[in-house]
Amino acid sequence: MRSDYADRPAFETIRPRRLVAPVVFNSAHSGRVYPERFLAMTRLDHLSIRQSEDAWVDELFMRAPHLGAPLLRAHFPRAYLDANREPWELDPEMFAEPLSDRFNTTSPRVAAGLGTIARVVAENKPIYRDRLTLEDARMRVEGIYHPYHQALQKLLGDAMNMFGVALLIDCHSMPRISRSGDRPSPDVVLGDRYGTTCAPAIVDLVETVFVAAGLRVARNRPYAGGFATRTYGRPQHGVHALQIEISRHLYMSEVTLTKTAGFEPMRALLEKLILALIGFDLLALAGVPTAKAAE
Repeated sequence: MRSDYADRPAFETIRPRRLVAPVVFNSAHSGRVYPERFLAMTRLDHLSIRQSEDAWVDELFMRAPHLGAPLLRAHFPRAYLDANREPWELDPEMFAEPLSDRFNTTSPRVAAGLGTIARVVAENKPIYRDRLTLEDARMRVEGIYHPYHQALQKLLGDAMNMFGVALLIDCHSMPRISRSGDRPSPDVVLGDRYGTTCAPAIVDLVETVFVAAGLRVARNRPYAGGFATRTYGRPQHGVHALQIEISRHLYMSEVTLTKTAGFEPMRALLEKLILALIGFDLLALAGVPTAKAAE
């Protein structure tokens, strides 16, 4: 099977010298390494194709490994492969061959053009000139998607083995939300699948850090948490997952994707958040069964 990332890593695990807390940071949408073969397949220019990126989110959270928690970050872009989807959410209209029943072709994400292999970027701009082959999908899913999730599972497993509990922070950015009327738009959206993937005390802590910095925080609307949050968040088994969406206007230009003067203050704020999460005693959460608590 050929690979568009044969000569460079598709993703990277940055580990701390010493793991000090059961917290794992994941940035699956900040990749900005675009294979030449992929660029030749798209009808978009180099800036338009980047509109789906959670640009610079990996750099915003880059202090995590220095402070004692691992960071998994994608180098592959979201427009090429979306690791925050089911592995085979594919749009049948995108492929030259028919798709069998093994593929999820009817999800709302596929209908919106945002499946595992996206049909469009922001503003509903089609990505590809021609239809793809199933070999393209297999190369991306089997060659990158599955190894990426294996790496994420290993990080969570290492945390569980060492601490008896784990917390996944799924790191994202969002377009600036426009709202009519008097209701202000949020700067940050926290997604815990409506209270099912993360202990409330953790969500409260994260919200407190952002609110103390003067930011407006919403929960679960319009982003309740994607595939990673839904799949890995199992508080009843000691694994918590929380999705964080940060409005891009706070630290970058949404037009040029360049960093603004807000970038360093946001990175400093997220360092405070990382420290707060590392210092939080997950084992002390009441009613959460863990291996250590059972001993």
